[in-house]
Amino acid sequence: MIRIENMTKSYPSKLGPQYIFRDLNFDFPTENNVAILGKNGTGKSTLFRLLAKSEYPDRGRIVTNKAMSWPVALQTGIHPQMTGRENTRFIGRINNVRSLARYEEKVQEFAEVGKRFDLPVKNYSSGMRAKLVFACCMNIDFDIYLIDEATSVGDPIFRKKARASLKEKSEQAGVIMVSHELDQIREFCTSAVVIDEGKLTYYADLEEGISVYTQESK
Repeated sequence: MIRIENMTKSYPSKLGPQYIFRDLNFDFPTENNVAILGKNGTGKSTLFRLLAKSEYPDRGRIVTNKAMSWPVALQTGIHPQMTGRENTRFIGRINNVRSLARYEEKVQEFAEVGKRFDLPVKNYSSGMRAKLVFACCMNIDFDIYLIDEATSVGDPIFRKKARASLKEKSEQAGVIMVSHELDQIREFCTSAVVIDEGKLTYYADLEEGISVYTQESK
């Protein structure tokens, strides 16, 4: 379970603070794979970043005993001056990977960067960086994977491999996903949280959640 306690989140503007959530309390379920749904501007990306701890609330807190990944599709957590191997080793250390040598091997093989694994990441294309980050994440066993359009990474062959890897993870661990593609939502998720006017509603039945979301979006 992920518990949201008295959480308020706003952004400054010329008109004063624009509140996304006010004094929000919600038990975010983790027993099923969950899609975060909501029309543009409702705060689904903000909620996702708060869960990932890449942003923090103004007040309140998010509490969990689950080990969560960083957002899988985002090229975060890598340093451009470090090599692919050095970045991988650093990520492995901070996530308490037992065998760094084996982890490096698996990441290098999955990311398909070959000898460029030992070049600074600043020399990588954006696609290569995305592959490296995805490979680093998928080769760590998290309790929950935070997924943001993750299967759009790389070329068609790599995307097929990424989907297969993500599907395998989704059957072993929890998944929280933000995506505009309902087909992708249906492939990986079994339930939904719909955001509307700063309130969160959980639907154990994914199709019910999608129906509510599509009606609100009209």
